[in-house]
Amino acid sequence: MNLSIVDLAPVPDVGTATDAYENTVEFARTADRLGYSRFWVAEHHAMAESVASTTPEVLLGHLSAKTTDIRLGSGTILLNHYQPFKVAETFATLDALAPGRIDLGLGRATGVPAADHALGTERRQRNPDERHAENIEETVNHLFGGFDDDHHYSELSLPRSGDTVPEMWVLGSSPSSAKMAGELGLRYCFAAFIRPMFAERAFETYREHFTPSEHNAGPDEPRGMLAVNAVCAETDHDAARLRASAEATYQRMQRGIVGKTPDVETAIEELGGVPDPTPDPLPEDSWPRAISGSPDTIRSLLEQLTARVDVDDVVVQNIIADHDDVLRSHELLADAVGLTPR
Repeated sequence: MNLSIVDLAPVPDVGTATDAYENTVEFARTADRLGYSRFWVAEHHAMAESVASTTPEVLLGHLSAKTTDIRLGSGTILLNHYQPFKVAETFATLDALAPGRIDLGLGRATGVPAADHALGTERRQRNPDERHAENIEETVNHLFGGFDDDHHYSELSLPRSGDTVPEMWVLGSSPSSAKMAGELGLRYCFAAFIRPMFAERAFETYREHFTPSEHNAGPDEPRGMLAVNAVCAETDHDAARLRASAEATYQRMQRGIVGKTPDVETAIEELGGVPDPTPDPLPEDSWPRAISGSPDTIRSLLEQLTARVDVDDVVVQNIIADHDDVLRSHELLADAVGLTPR
């Protein structure tokens, strides 16, 4: 199993964005040392008091100078906010800075109306999936020379590393995004911590519609990755305690409350107690938004979930308040699945 990480650069309870970015750098360097495959950073807007990861492209440039081997990428660039050419220029530049280590993960989302308006983003479109697919395809054409000679974009050029191109992924949480990735012949990552109930159907749809990219922008065969919220600690009970922050955050979001991650004690109080440990094995009809366990348990849970969707790659998100707990969780996760330290 290949493990990767997606980070939101959470702002500490007593701290600033500067502190969040310092934590992200330490997190990426730790992941590099532990043998994780990829370190992705997210894009969120109008949440800067709690989430400092607003501009993945800026963070990735900084992280490329602070790490040596791990792949770095966006999880995700929200393409509905930008023009494909600018995204292609940005990630070609990043690839020139860190040849062979850059991933371009593309998705779409709308946020609060003020942020979407400030970004010039249409909140309502007649065919949003069609437009998103067109934007992804245009990004591919810029990066992989896909425009015909008589196309008015064919004369445009990008900064290049010489030998490599960013590795492209479509990120989503629905069968429609999976269909899009398959038809474009790109790699696909499904966000199971958002809509776990669609995971199996999404990967089935992806494989059913997969056709290799005519521009060699993707793999020859379907390549999928599962995004999960996972917490590891020395015991199942300790891990469940840490998972309380994620469970309380999900409940807050359902009530329309967005803010900093609650610490463990606050989360347990809001939940009315420590969450039950994630059962192992999982019931056949169960796919929780967050899982937790000891190293043995978490390995078993990840093996079960990846078997359901037939993938070997997992990208882990955490909603843990304490930065040291985050690092320790990922140390235990790396050991649990047998990653090779660098």
